[in-house]
Amino acid sequence: MKQRPVKPKKTTKRGAVLTRILLVCAAILILSAWILYNGFKNSVVDAPHWNRLAQKELSRSSKVIQPERGDILAADGSVLATTMQFYDLRMDFGSEGFHWKGYVSNLDSLADSLHVHFPMPGGLKAWQDKLREPLNKNKYKKRPRGWRLLKNASYADYQLIKTFPFFKGRRTGNHGLIAEPVKRRRNPYGAMARLSIGVVSEDVNTGEVHGMSGLEYALDSLLYGKPGVAKKVNFNRGIGNWADTAAIRGWDVVSTIDVQMQDILESALLQRLQETRAEWGTAVLMEVATGEIKAISNLEEFPLGSGSGQYVEAMNRAVRGFEPGSVVKPLSMMIAVEDGFVTDIDEVIDIGHSYRAYGQGPAITDSHYNAQLTVGGIIEQSSNIGMARLLSRYYKDPQKWHDRVASIGFLEPLKTGIGEETAARFPVVPLGAGGLVTLSRQFYGYSTEIPPLHTLSIYNAIANGGRYVRPRLIKGLRREGVDSIIPIDYVRPRACSEKTASLMQQMLSLVVNGEHGTARSLKNPYVTLAGKTGTCYIVDPQTRRYNQSLKRLAFCGYFPAENPKYSCVVLTFHPRETAFGAASTSGEVVKRTAIGLYSRGMLGENSNYGSDDPERELTNPVIYASANNGLANAVTATTGATPRRMKHGEQPESGVPNVRGMGLREAVHTLESARYEVSFSGSGHVKAQNPPPGTKLASGSKVHLTLSE
Repeated sequence: MKQRPVKPKKTTKRGAVLTRILLVCAAILILSAWILYNGFKNSVVDAPHWNRLAQKELSRSSKVIQPERGDILAADGSVLATTMQFYDLRMDFGSEGFHWKGYVSNLDSLADSLHVHFPMPGGLKAWQDKLREPLNKNKYKKRPRGWRLLKNASYADYQLIKTFPFFKGRRTGNHGLIAEPVKRRRNPYGAMARLSIGVVSEDVNTGEVHGMSGLEYALDSLLYGKPGVAKKVNFNRGIGNWADTAAIRGWDVVSTIDVQMQDILESALLQRLQETRAEWGTAVLMEVATGEIKAISNLEEFPLGSGSGQYVEAMNRAVRGFEPGSVVKPLSMMIAVEDGFVTDIDEVIDIGHSYRAYGQGPAITDSHYNAQLTVGGIIEQSSNIGMARLLSRYYKDPQKWHDRVASIGFLEPLKTGIGEETAARFPVVPLGAGGLVTLSRQFYGYSTEIPPLHTLSIYNAIANGGRYVRPRLIKGLRREGVDSIIPIDYVRPRACSEKTASLMQQMLSLVVNGEHGTARSLKNPYVTLAGKTGTCYIVDPQTRRYNQSLKRLAFCGYFPAENPKYSCVVLTFHPRETAFGAASTSGEVVKRTAIGLYSRGMLGENSNYGSDDPERELTNPVIYASANNGLANAVTATTGATPRRMKHGEQPESGVPNVRGMGLREAVHTLESARYEVSFSGSGHVKAQNPPPGTKLASGSKVHLTLSE
């Protein structure tokens, strides 16, 4: 029998599809489980590890936020140095949609507008040439993308330029103008006290701005502030910057500079330098009671030694050491008086043609001959021989003299806040190497290096009754919510006793008001001056001898002499015409400064000794100050009006009577009754007297009165 062939079983489509679906589902389940497992592992189990890696990556792109630098302010709050927002205006010629045809057609009119508001050397053509520069690169890939149109433009300048032809009415992409913000340090008062204020510089790598000189340098840690940190963080719309640590603005430094006084001093110095064609000059004005530097100026011919007559702010010589000359004589005399070696300014000292101190070295000479001088006359006439003869009696050890000068604090840095400040130097030379010769020269200001500001500090102490206040240029610090005042500081509680200071004041007054004073040309009817002149020749480096054609000329003093309010030092170098003496150059600057302050009412004086009430000023009669109170009653009985009395100070217990404010007749009677001789200048009532009230003078001594209407 034939067997039927066995037919194979047919697999249904449904089974095959089902199998495939099951396999896919299994794979999906396995993959999902793997994803869930790894998701849980990364987000929970390994989360700290991944967070550290993310933070490390983001921290690499963190950015330092530079703090805003603090301002430097004048004593009245006026801004002397501040950081301002400016813009570097650039053009993107490669921006999409830039309107080249519009730029070309408006080029001349745009150049004209820029020339009118922002002129540059070369005039209109220079602007036209500058605007044509990008046209030479006409291929798109060569078009400049950050071409600078204007540097350091203010926001107002930026807004103005957007109204110029081509820019006006166009969208940013069509004109490509970009304002790149930049910070710049600016001095609103220009060159005023710029050297003392200082300058800043930006580090091109870090962007940090730090002081390079002056107060900007000395107080950089306070002015700079504290940087912040901006980190990259994840936001909903991506990664962005977040200020993780905010920057803290620097302190505002309140200086002691008075803007009006700075203007007066600077103008007086500049005017005298131009009149005498001196190479350079430096001047400092300081308040006696507080040591606050109210004004400081350093001017130098540009180029130096050229004779151009043009002066600019230059090296801060007020704090640099120089061989000072005779302005140091009062320091030496003050020490001798304080040590008890000098008690009588009328003591007579032999002078002569020359003198070899300690019998060693070249003979010391004076510019003019005197057979004899009083102690006061040594300062009045600035005798080198007299200083050497007097002090060499008592000081014979260079080291002990150095230590005595150092004991009052004179050789220490004054720490005024001026970055370039140096200390005074009194070198100690061994006896075997000419130490005594050097010592004798130091008595009258040679063989030393003393900054003008140090010299001023001693004169200020004498004017301040011996209290050695520290000169300072910083008055306080300010920040939001904080306003601190830096208290008055002292180099030493005293440089000398009040008695010594009084005796020194008498000697310094003679320099200006004495018959033979080296600064008698500085007498004026407005402000009484006291101080000392100083001349120092320059050592020629080749011959190692003093070159008498080159000299530094100084005057240091204070005013008003009878009630010192301000002290001032001026140093000028190499005047070439008009005036060649210390009084007529540097002294004249001090005189003009004092009169300038007086004319603006800054000395606290009323020139007519009148009432402060303006209505009474017009209606009531005036009588001179008088010791006779019955005069006021007599005027009232005669006129029926109450007279306006002139101010008259209290009478001292002893010494020269106080006659300020009196009429000439009564003043002369009062002084002659006290057995003093009287001289006077001017007319009206007594405005000033020299020596001041209370000064102890021998009978027959002369008192000079300055009269004013």
